[in-house]
Amino acid sequence: MPQSRRDFLKFMGRTSVTIGASTLLFSELALALKDTTSVKPPFAPLKPTYIDKLVLAEGFSARLLIKYNDPINETEFFGANNDFLAFTAFPGKTDEGVLWVNNEAMKPLFIHLNDGPRGRDEIIKEQQAVGGSLIHLRAENGHWKFVANSKYNRRVSGRTIIPFQKGFKIMGSTTAFGTLGNCAGGYTPWKTVLSCEENYDTFYGDVSYENKKRVFIENPTYKWYEQFPLPPEHYGWVVEINPFTGSATKLNSLGRFEHEGAKVQMSRKGFPVVYMGQDRPGGFIYKFISSQKSSLDKGTLYVADTSKGRWIPLDIKKTKVLKKHFNTQQDVLTYAVHAATVAGGTPQDRPEDIEIDPVSGSIFVSLTNNYNKDNFFGSLFKITEKNNDYESLEFTSETWLTGGLEKGFACPDNLVFDNKGNLWMTVDMDDKGLSNGIYKGLGNNGLFYIPLKGENAGKAFQVASAPKDAELTGPLFSDDYKTLFFSVQHPGENSHSLTELTSHWPDGGNSVPKSAVVAITGPALDRLTQL
Repeated sequence: MPQSRRDFLKFMGRTSVTIGASTLLFSELALALKDTTSVKPPFAPLKPTYIDKLVLAEGFSARLLIKYNDPINETEFFGANNDFLAFTAFPGKTDEGVLWVNNEAMKPLFIHLNDGPRGRDEIIKEQQAVGGSLIHLRAENGHWKFVANSKYNRRVSGRTIIPFQKGFKIMGSTTAFGTLGNCAGGYTPWKTVLSCEENYDTFYGDVSYENKKRVFIENPTYKWYEQFPLPPEHYGWVVEINPFTGSATKLNSLGRFEHEGAKVQMSRKGFPVVYMGQDRPGGFIYKFISSQKSSLDKGTLYVADTSKGRWIPLDIKKTKVLKKHFNTQQDVLTYAVHAATVAGGTPQDRPEDIEIDPVSGSIFVSLTNNYNKDNFFGSLFKITEKNNDYESLEFTSETWLTGGLEKGFACPDNLVFDNKGNLWMTVDMDDKGLSNGIYKGLGNNGLFYIPLKGENAGKAFQVASAPKDAELTGPLFSDDYKTLFFSVQHPGENSHSLTELTSHWPDGGNSVPKSAVVAITGPALDRLTQL
């Protein structure tokens, strides 16, 4: 076996070789696969495409479940720019349940169907479009369908009143007005959904917090604060949702920052540990160790110091330097980014999705890219806790760098492992650079399958290609692994006007593009997960 392939498997923790520090290039994978040319791949992978369609490799087929503005009950509609997905089956069933869908953001042009001035009424409509959607799904004859007018169909939107955790009063209030910027998320052992508020500053601005002083910072994107002057501190939290009732709580214990996701893993002692990334250049990797076995109400938030392999507690009583910058522990959690900075956390290259390898137990982090450091292609980052103990405060880490055209993809984003322990990955290349910029030749954003064992271990096979300007997000397998759900997010994002639309997906013709959730099935998927 060539050295590079052995190193790749070593990085993934799929060999018996002791793991050590290393940095690998995706270009090495091509060399690693020279001995596999006679091996038939699991399916014929797609070649890069720039067409305005959801394109699937042969053997896969897609069914559209729901799209933006579809009615879900008598008064509410499915939200915009869908992202993270989480499914909760009804008790005693595997073929019916409730799907939570993040509705991360929106494009005013597509909400109002004009590019005119936006007043209070327009902002209210935009608030209604973001947050999340709960939809009832049922499988019939092997295909999942949306159940219209179900009592389980409801919205948790940018206008829903959501309480903070008991004991928290933020900027004089025990509740927040809405949830927004909901990007990735997580799922708890007690069957609640975690939805993560990411780019909240684009809606209500942000605040700087240095020398114990708070200064408001404007953001030119949506400027909701001009009509609704709400405190930015009410946003940037992880929101816990009961999928059957829609009740929600903002989890202040997990800190406030640009949350990308929240992966929950139970420790050996039975306590939930939550791994989280902060999606911005120079963002941090965090984890929260709960002190309760069936809730996230109490515990300790940590930031990763990857230079020394240690988790630093963001606790004013445990990390003395925090006392110089904050008055209370609540301030530490509310301004967690500043706390992570002064405590000594290591800045990263846009930490996005975090998943746990079911085989090795290691924590994998997508570091999508960092233009500030001329890192255009991103990397995968692995954390291995000491003794594989998720409550450990020591770890080792390694990096696997992505490449460019010759490697076939760049900018890893969402990750999911299937029932065979193989990796599926979506990518998030900047849509403005896809056809003529740094990512020229890689095609539209897509979904990739990467086997982690066997003759093709480490080779990326493209399964799906997104419509123009879109990205594929939130990949989620059904419990039987016969269906793969994912979101098609922000097609036509670069459209300048209704007469200059860059996409017409999914309705075609001259229609305005809409984000949607799709379900993927087919004999190729069956070969990968059922045989």
